[in-house]
Amino acid sequence: MTKAVSVGKIKIGGGNPLVIIAGPCVVESRELALRVARDAAKITKSLGQPYIYKSSYKKANRTSGNTFVGIGMDEALKILQEVKKEFGLPILTDVHSENEIDAVAEVADVIQIPAFLCRQTELLQSAGRTGRAVNIKKGQFMAPEDMRLQAEKVEAVGNSKVLLTERGATFGYHNLVVDMRSLVIMEQSGYPVILDATHSLQLPGGEHDRTGGQPEFIYPIARAGAAVGIDGLFLETHPDPRKALSDASTQLPFELFKPLLNQVKKIDAARRKLTE
Repeated sequence: MTKAVSVGKIKIGGGNPLVIIAGPCVVESRELALRVARDAAKITKSLGQPYIYKSSYKKANRTSGNTFVGIGMDEALKILQEVKKEFGLPILTDVHSENEIDAVAEVADVIQIPAFLCRQTELLQSAGRTGRAVNIKKGQFMAPEDMRLQAEKVEAVGNSKVLLTERGATFGYHNLVVDMRSLVIMEQSGYPVILDATHSLQLPGGEHDRTGGQPEFIYPIARAGAAVGIDGLFLETHPDPRKALSDASTQLPFELFKPLLNQVKKIDAARRKLTE
């Protein structure tokens, strides 16, 4: 069993209830952020699932330099702060450089290290020094057993609040695959394990100048992860993914959010009963 990491009143891992981490890929507008946060909070509360709101304040890693990056860091962080205050929700957002961390730590309860940057020692340790929980996404090029070493970089600066997230592994050009063994291997390191069921289905560069995806597999991947055993489920969701300004090909239509969580909850409960 993994150790428990506290994020406000929520405990992730250590046999605690499955945590849902969800929201739009990026902060597109105040209206969208508040709408998804409000509705997702109601749904997760009705299901008894702890909930952390996620959204990126900017998308620094883009296939093309001509695609949407964000509405501006200051404005996006202001909106995330409003979500936090309005609904009492913990906030997760990702950082891309050390000089942004202090500003992000003023808002975020969980600082996320993007997959492409998961080996950047100084970025990891700067995030760790804030005292916030640090979610490290496993790089598409990383073996799951090597993620323990990245977590130890954060622990080295006195922060043991580390989460590890599976988000797919490179499987040839323009394709990712989820190796369910990685969930078990990372769990053996003792850190809480999250499954990102949306980014795992990306087709990097698969639409020439942008990333494609296979959202029809979100349900199967999420269900499979719950059956294997995870401490948290990460989902990007949007009321109308076709109009999303980032990751339009892999966000879960929000109308499918509650039905998916219903299925995942039942599978998670069955798995816990079998392993008692």
